[in-house]
Amino acid sequence: MIKNLHDNPFDETTIAKLEIFEQYAQAWLPTFIMHGDSKICLFDFFAGTGYDKNGVPGSPIRLLQKIEEQSAIIAEKNMKIKVFFNEYDRLKFEQLKSACEDFLEEHKTVKNVIEITIVNEDFAECFPKQIPTIRSYSSLVYLDQNGIRFLASEYLSELEKTIRTDFLYFVSSSYFWRFGNEEEFKAYVDIDLNIARQEPYKFIHRSLIAQLKLKISPSNKLKLYPFSLKKGANIYGIIFGASHPRAIDKFLTIAWKKNETNGEANFDIDDDKKKDQLNLFGDTPLKKIPAFQQRLREKILRGEITNNFQAYNYALEEGHIGSHAADEIKKMKTSKLIDYEGVSPLVTYENVYTKQKMVLYKLIKK
Repeated sequence: MIKNLHDNPFDETTIAKLEIFEQYAQAWLPTFIMHGDSKICLFDFFAGTGYDKNGVPGSPIRLLQKIEEQSAIIAEKNMKIKVFFNEYDRLKFEQLKSACEDFLEEHKTVKNVIEITIVNEDFAECFPKQIPTIRSYSSLVYLDQNGIRFLASEYLSELEKTIRTDFLYFVSSSYFWRFGNEEEFKAYVDIDLNIARQEPYKFIHRSLIAQLKLKISPSNKLKLYPFSLKKGANIYGIIFGASHPRAIDKFLTIAWKKNETNGEANFDIDDDKKKDQLNLFGDTPLKKIPAFQQRLREKILRGEITNNFQAYNYALEEGHIGSHAADEIKKMKTSKLIDYEGVSPLVTYENVYTKQKMVLYKLIKK
């Protein structure tokens, strides 16, 4: 029997997940509001009750709060935000509906700029009905499920087909480790558990994402990124999916602020604290950022990366933010390994995609 998550206060792991959801919505909304779309859409398909038993807001109320912050500019631009909440459990649905109605009565500026729909449906029936809308508008989709059943390829493949949709998928990744070989499980998600078990259990969410990436067509621009969440012995995780570099930049910025050591988990997933100590042979294993910077340096020295466009895109591909690349490129200039015009290597979204200002990195021959 699935535990009712709202019988108890939100734990630290749930709060961490909700904060990432909320912070991404906060970054996502202004982008599309300023873009000038007549309508943008927010979907929360597993919305819950709105609050936990102590009154801490869940994802739907946090979304409404983020809309409130932007309500003046939304009204000024004469646009509408379509908000869609679904909750399958009837009692939770009634609580959710009441929570949203109370919020909107207290915050009429939000009520005036949204079109809100709250339904009580099975996700398997609800999701296909909303896909046409998701395809038609810039959309942010939350899939905060308790389990794995709704990670089935039929749902993920529909999201792959969209071009203006960002999604955050919360899954119980531990289930793959425990039940991944069972036929009932494979009917939903066919993941090679033998490959996953070549790495320690704590990497199960990372392995899940790696295998899901292989199922995406090479011609598809969709990118997937993991954020692992540990709760006791269990590993959960967020799957972030988006096609646009700006969306990826925003998510990675949030993830790296959440954990400045690895940008990928709410715990020390790569045992980086142990790397601060020299081992018996005097070797110091590299932490995640220095290891990435070393790979970047080698690519630049081999002539595989020659400008800021390539450096920025390589950083995103590796799950890093532009500043990680920029810091190393500056060091290379100071060390007289390369040279480029100006002070900054310009490894940012704005310089690469908005201003399209290219800087060449020229090797200095010794």
